[in-house]
Amino acid sequence: MALMSRSLRGAWAVTCRHTTRSRVLPVAVRSAPLSISAPALSPLSHAGPTNRLWVRPTVEPLTPMIRRFYYASGGLEVPIPQLGDSVTEGTVEEFVKSVGDYVEMDEIVGTIETDKASQEIRAPEAGVLTDLCVSVGDTVQVGDIFFKLDTSASAPVGGADSKKEAAKTETAVPKPREAEKPKEAPKSSPAPSAPEQGAAPSGGSSIQTSTGANANLTVAGSSRVERRVPMSRMRKKIAERLKDAQNTNAMLTTFNEIDMGDLMDLRKKHKESFEKKHGVKLGFMSAFVRAATIALQDLPAINAVIDGDEIVYREYVDISVAVATPKGLVVPVLRDCQNMSFADVEHNLNELAVKARDGKLSIEEMTGGTFTISNGGVFGSLMGTPIINPPQSAIMGMHATNKKPVVRNDEIVIRPMMYVALTYDHRLVDGREAATFLVTTRNLIQDPAAMLLQ
Repeated sequence: MALMSRSLRGAWAVTCRHTTRSRVLPVAVRSAPLSISAPALSPLSHAGPTNRLWVRPTVEPLTPMIRRFYYASGGLEVPIPQLGDSVTEGTVEEFVKSVGDYVEMDEIVGTIETDKASQEIRAPEAGVLTDLCVSVGDTVQVGDIFFKLDTSASAPVGGADSKKEAAKTETAVPKPREAEKPKEAPKSSPAPSAPEQGAAPSGGSSIQTSTGANANLTVAGSSRVERRVPMSRMRKKIAERLKDAQNTNAMLTTFNEIDMGDLMDLRKKHKESFEKKHGVKLGFMSAFVRAATIALQDLPAINAVIDGDEIVYREYVDISVAVATPKGLVVPVLRDCQNMSFADVEHNLNELAVKARDGKLSIEEMTGGTFTISNGGVFGSLMGTPIINPPQSAIMGMHATNKKPVVRNDEIVIRPMMYVALTYDHRLVDGREAATFLVTTRNLIQDPAAMLLQ
C-alpha cells in the first residue's frame, strides 16, 4: 500500500484477487469514501502467480457528503463541495463567521456565488474556525480548501453565541467623555471685494460663461460621478444566455389579450375558502400554469426542443417561472405540472419564491424546464416581447391588467384586460401553433370552469 501516490486523497476500494474468490477492502487515505468502478488494471504487489492485489483507477463518491481532510489531531480541512452539475468554480461571496468563532455542526460559514445561484458552505462538524483559506472575491474551484476547523475545541460557556453577546456588552459600555476644548473665537470675515467681471452672483449656483458655441455650464453642488463595479457571476451568465438565445433561435412573438373578469370573480368568490382549506392564497398564476399546461399538451411542438438534427418531444410539462431577485432573474421549475392542481401550484410557487428571495434555491431547482412563464405585470408592464429561456422553444409573457373599453354582445363595456405574448422558436414552431396556443390559453382563462373538464 506504500506504493500508492501521496497526492492521492480518498478511501479506495482495493480488490484482493485470488483464483477462487475476490473481496473488496476499504483503505483509508485521508479523505472521504470513494468507490472504484472501472475494471482492475494495475497490480500493486503479488505474492505469487495466483494472488495479486489490484487497484481500480476510476473513482466516484460513495455519498453526497462534504469531503473533508484531517490535517492534525482534532483538525479538519473543509473543501468546497460539488456546486452542481457542470459547475466547477465559483466566487467567494461572503463569510458569516470569522477566525476564532465557534460553529455548530451544519452551521453556515460562508457562501459561494456560481453562475446560477449562491451556495451555502456549512461546517460538517462542530469546532472553532482556525483559518479561512480564501478571501471574499476569490475565484475558487471545487475541491479547494475553504476553511479549517479545530474539532477538539469545546464550545464556550453559555453556547456558541456567548462570544457575540460579550462583544455587544463591551460596545455598549460608554467611554468617558473627553474634556471639552474651549471654542475658538469666530474669525472676522474679510470685507467683501468687488465682484470681477463675469463672476456669478452669490446665492447657490454658479455659471461659468465663455464665448463660442461650446460653452461650459456648471451648477455648484451638482455631481457627475461614475461608478464601476464588477459584474456578478449570475449577471454575466444571464447576459451570456440571453445573447446566445438571440443568436441561436429564430425568435418571433405573437400577441393576444385576455378578459380577466371571470377569473377575478372566481378568485374573489373562493379565495377565503381556498386559503382555509389549503393553507395558501389563491392567485392568478395557478390558473395560467394550468391553462398553459393544457395548451402545451394539445400542441406538443411548443413543449419540444431541437437537439442537433432531432426534435425531442416531452410527454411531461415542467414550467419555469421567472422570479426577480436583487441579484438577477432566476427561473425555478415547477415539475410535472400535468399532475398538479391549483393548490399544488400555489404551494410550490410560494416555496420557490421564498427560496429565490432568500438566495437559497439549489441548482437542481433551476435546472430543466420545458416552457417558461414570465409575469412582467407585477411591475406594471403593459406589453413586452420576452426572450426564450434556452434550451426551451417558447416563453409566455403576462402583463398588467387594466380596465379598457371592449365590445361584448355588440355593446361597449369596461372590462379588465391583459395582454399576453408568446415568443417562440420559428425553426420548430409554426405561426399556426403559436397563435392556437394563445387562443387556447385565453379561452381557458376567460372560462375557468372549462379547465375542470380537461
